[in-house]
Amino acid sequence: MTRRSKWWLGAAIFTFINFAGGVYAAGTGEVMHTATHVVLFFAGAYLMWRLIPRTEQQEVPGAREVTEGLNNLQQSLAAIALEVERIGEAQRFEFKLLEKRGEISPQKKDQ
Repeated sequence: MTRRSKWWLGAAIFTFINFAGGVYAAGTGEVMHTATHVVLFFAGAYLMWRLIPRTEQQEVPGAREVTEGLNNLQQSLAAIALEVERIGEAQRFEFKLLEKRGEISPQKKDQ
């Protein structure tokens, strides 16, 4: 058992005893005794909260490279989408020119 976990266990026992003492004191009608146990209960609960083992965020090996690769992929897809839009616009423009020249008959729209 680590020193921190021993302190946490001690704080947990202290908190439980003060909770039980507060319930007993409230049952007997002793207001000051109850208030003392309530204050000590919250002090123990705070100490337990402070002693909870914290896990630090660990960086996954290769995460930065993956993130950079995803950013590059996203930029590439955006560039492809832009080029596809340009191709579609060029085809629409060419079609209009051919219609004006009479080389292609105008399309009939279905209703």
